[in-house]
Amino acid sequence: MSSLPFDDEHLPMFTVGQVSLMLDVQQAFLRRLDEFGVVCPTRSGGGQRRYTRREITVVQYVVRLASEGMSLAGIRRILELEAEVHRLQRECADLRKQLSRSRARRQAG
Repeated sequence: MSSLPFDDEHLPMFTVGQVSLMLDVQQAFLRRLDEFGVVCPTRSGGGQRRYTRREITVVQYVVRLASEGMSLAGIRRILELEAEVHRLQRECADLRKQLSRSRARRQAG
């Protein structure tokens, strides 16, 4: 059975108005997130912002951080650092696999 387009969490489907209603935030707040480079949705052919389900999840996280008093610049930096940590964790896991295979080949040879 093939998946439906809305099953893709990276498909830009939701407008600013829809996200605003879903998360009970002002549309201006969503536009500010884009202006500050915190959450940057894709644009439709007509130039309107379109959010993915993944971006909506990030906006929820941003709303929580902002409610705790974080600035948008601080939130953007947190998101950048978290992405870097995830990248480094993946890299570390890959290197561990390579090391394990190398050791297995050495022992077999």
